[in-house]
Amino acid sequence: MSASVIVLFLIIVGATLVVTYIAAKRTSSASDFYTAGGGLTGWQNGLAIAGDYLSAASFLGIAGAIALFGFDGFLFSIGYLVAYLVVLFIVAEPLRNLGKYTLADMINARFNAKKVRAAAALSTITIVVFYMIAQLVGAGALIHLLFQIDYVWAVLIVGVMMTTYVLFGGMTATSWVQIIKAVLLMVGTIIISFLVFMKFDFSLTQMFSHMKTATPHGEAFLNPGVKYKMPLDTMSLMIALVFGTAGLPHILMRFFTVKDAKTARSSVMWATWIVGIFYILTIFLGFGAAAFVGSEAIIKENAAGNMAAPLLAQALGGDLLMSFVSAVAFATILAVVAGLVLTGASAFAHDIYGEIFKKGKASEKQQMKAARYASVGVSVFSILLAIFAQSLNVAFLVSLAFCIAASANLPVIVYTIFWRKFNTAGAVSAILTGLISALVLVSISPSVLSPEGTAILTGNPIFPLTNPALVSVPLGFLGGWIGTMVTKERDVLKYSEVNVRANTGGFRQL
Repeated sequence: MSASVIVLFLIIVGATLVVTYIAAKRTSSASDFYTAGGGLTGWQNGLAIAGDYLSAASFLGIAGAIALFGFDGFLFSIGYLVAYLVVLFIVAEPLRNLGKYTLADMINARFNAKKVRAAAALSTITIVVFYMIAQLVGAGALIHLLFQIDYVWAVLIVGVMMTTYVLFGGMTATSWVQIIKAVLLMVGTIIISFLVFMKFDFSLTQMFSHMKTATPHGEAFLNPGVKYKMPLDTMSLMIALVFGTAGLPHILMRFFTVKDAKTARSSVMWATWIVGIFYILTIFLGFGAAAFVGSEAIIKENAAGNMAAPLLAQALGGDLLMSFVSAVAFATILAVVAGLVLTGASAFAHDIYGEIFKKGKASEKQQMKAARYASVGVSVFSILLAIFAQSLNVAFLVSLAFCIAASANLPVIVYTIFWRKFNTAGAVSAILTGLISALVLVSISPSVLSPEGTAILTGNPIFPLTNPALVSVPLGFLGGWIGTMVTKERDVLKYSEVNVRANTGGFRQL
């Protein structure tokens, strides 16, 4: 362990703790805790969204997936980037106009029912847990690589730090940690990409020609089919990635941190540019790792390929660059898990405790206390699960979270905004159908069951697709339609009010 590794880690951790300390002084109300008082500007929130979105799956998982599987790994980058168009054109403005703190608030702007809020909170918590496991798995592998600390202890260290940010600094601290991390991540990615490109004499033609012989896959490395043998499997993955972003609760929650819908749109534009540049550069990360580290060395360090980017940094720039990249990756994980903890805590404290149990009458002190208890609970539960998920690729874990978001949350969001006949039964049915179908199908898929024992369990998969979005997303929409049509409840006047509020911000009641 070199001194540079220790110094860079201490600098980044110290900076984030200073941010948390400053933010703690400004966090005195539920609004401050959940949404930073709605005081972020467009560029600030755009950077924070990018910091939230560019997770361990992006920096560690995608680099490894491209290095090991070529074009099939790059599918993650394509899906994540295109997803922001869905967010921009469908979700961002109506969500900001209708919601207050959480996704459930937005849905309950039309259906003021406990069962709708409970279903939305359940979906949020499920997605947060899967996403959190991915980040903690990446953190454990990273710290083990650098410090040779046991994986379990590494996960515990990250868990304690992320809980500290949320407990004391709330959304303000989380947002600024994400902004700092987004800037550092882009700097690190650009440096590595430049060094990789320089190795190929700044020639894309030379780089792609070299990759035809640089891996055991040969020319197939640059074509679809190395990992995803079935075209339907590829299509299902892309559906999850493209539509899942619009239902991710920790991304949606960020639109409540700005003052109005115009600023929300500006946030998405800033985030799209930052995210777009990053995902284009993942080609250089993945190709560089495959060419200059090699698949054998990548797999030896981590079977899922999660350490490809740090190993590439070491191969190109020695211990100093590896230290910087690893410190950035660590900051990446800390920022994302802090946002996830805050989102999960909001679902518990605001939706379940504040609105269902306390019927909206909880005091500021009670809400803050509940949120902090929930933060600890979400953290502990996720840490325990992550300890048993060490061998899983973090990009796969996140794609599963995207699948649940697309299946359970997107249908109810779209129907709430655009379908006049949609009702309470339809909302509950859409969420539960999408959530349950996604979980059941993935549990009997090749991602969980494998005859060779290369997945989580040994056995023959019943469902053929590794990601069930191709089936579960339509089922979510179908569940909402059936639930609405078999019940007689209609409230056209309420829809008209919601429609005006969603598009203009009028009749807003906070």
